[in-house]
Amino acid sequence: MVWAGLIVGAFVVGEVMRRAGLATEDALPPLHAKARLLTWQMAPAVGYAAVAVGVLPVVVRNMRWRVLLAVSWVMAVGWAVALAVSDGPGALARPLDAPTEYPAGLAAVGDHPLRWLRSFTDELYAYPTHVRGHPPLPTLVFWALDAIGLHGTLWAALLIIGVGASSAAAIAVTVRVLAGERVARRALPFLVLSPLSLWIATSMDAFFLGVGAWGVAFLAMRRPLAGGVLLGALPYLSYGLLPLLAVPSVVLWMTRPPVRFWIVMAVGLAVIPTALTLGGFWWLDGIRATLDTYLVSGGSARRSYAYFLGADIAVLGILTGPAVACVLPPLLRRGITARRKLREEPVVLLTAAAIVAVLSLDVAGVTKGEVERIWLPFAAWLLPAASVLRAPARGWLTAQVVTALLVQALVLSEW
Repeated sequence: MVWAGLIVGAFVVGEVMRRAGLATEDALPPLHAKARLLTWQMAPAVGYAAVAVGVLPVVVRNMRWRVLLAVSWVMAVGWAVALAVSDGPGALARPLDAPTEYPAGLAAVGDHPLRWLRSFTDELYAYPTHVRGHPPLPTLVFWALDAIGLHGTLWAALLIIGVGASSAAAIAVTVRVLAGERVARRALPFLVLSPLSLWIATSMDAFFLGVGAWGVAFLAMRRPLAGGVLLGALPYLSYGLLPLLAVPSVVLWMTRPPVRFWIVMAVGLAVIPTALTLGGFWWLDGIRATLDTYLVSGGSARRSYAYFLGADIAVLGILTGPAVACVLPPLLRRGITARRKLREEPVVLLTAAAIVAVLSLDVAGVTKGEVERIWLPFAAWLLPAASVLRAPARGWLTAQVVTALLVQALVLSEW
């Protein structure tokens, strides 16, 4: 299978390069992780997967839609947590305790977030890795959580996991509006039990995933203000999220909203940029300063462009799993054949938009490595492609969860 060959090839070439001293930034390229072996520790995740694969297709077929969305959200949270707890006590919060993460930069914000925001670009070199690699909004999210009394990284982890896992419901809502409830129900099991859940607990990019997914869902549901606010936040959560706007562009092209919708959406899109600009942060200066620190500090800037050009796509294959890899080529061929009838192929269009976004970042070379988390907001939009499989598709669903279980058992990720 091409999917398996691409993934195995990426690891083999990565190991050869590492041994030759050509890929020293990662212990297990193309992942920013280490090799390990878990056995009995995987029991909770294996048990959860077995029950979920048996129960979820039945639930999806028989439950009322709104209740189903809530149940899917809870089950997605459960799957992410079940995978993570195999790493032992404190596994949910541990990734956020690293000195490179956002919470380590909260001391600099202190009680004066506006003063910190005004000096953010000038003081960028003094901040932890992830703070200086992103716009200020993620750090302000953590600061706000702390300010309302939810102290500590466990609360931050619960927020990230809850928002990230909710993307299963948000994407299902979008698919239902565009392609109908039957297609959305077929997609839901694959949205809930995806391999990318490995990095929903706990990576801040899972939070970005949830924000983007609900932004698109609100536009699909004709709620332009809420959708605009969330989508307008994306470039201020991560500079690399701009290409993700290809997905809501597809939704707008398909739904053809009236002029009033566009006006209200534009107001929503301006909320976060206006607030942060008035607060003293100029987005273009932030990009420039971040690029400077990226080039000076080395790290991913030293990674091989040629290797990660292909290896990053292999990691995308891990995130989306064998089911998506199987259906993607015929699905895209169907879209090409449709041509003038593309509006009748909403799943194809959503998938194609996500692929274009990923390829733009991959070719640009700004995502060399660590894409197991960076791809999260994009990869989730490929999962509805599995809706073309005949329900209940338990065989393919099993392949998805086995992929996740194997990666968790064999790989120790920093996130």
